[in-house]
Amino acid sequence: MNPPPDDLKPPPVLNIDRVVHEPARLAILTVLYAAEEVEFLFLQNVTRLSKGNLSSHTQKLEEAGYLRTHKAFRGRVPVTRFKITATGRAALEGYQKSMRAFTERPLGHGGGSGD
Repeated sequence: MNPPPDDLKPPPVLNIDRVVHEPARLAILTVLYAAEEVEFLFLQNVTRLSKGNLSSHTQKLEEAGYLRTHKAFRGRVPVTRFKITATGRAALEGYQKSMRAFTERPLGHGGGSGD
């Protein structure tokens, strides 16, 4: 069976990584991409997410293999740090590439009758 012609293929935006696409997780990965490793409080301040939301989203990113969490103590104070993984870098780069391909595609291209 032959593959469908380009005008019948789904637009690139339908193939985006939904884990990365969620705005809070996109913000988290973008910060980590630039900074490599950050502490919880820094990430919370930059993203303006609540503690609960930040915890939930970083857990999903960790489950996807996009970041690593390191918990330690500074004296008696617990400190949580996050670091982007190679898989996370690749996922963010792939997401950016998919979004560029979608936004650079001329309107009306990609099938349909043009009505």
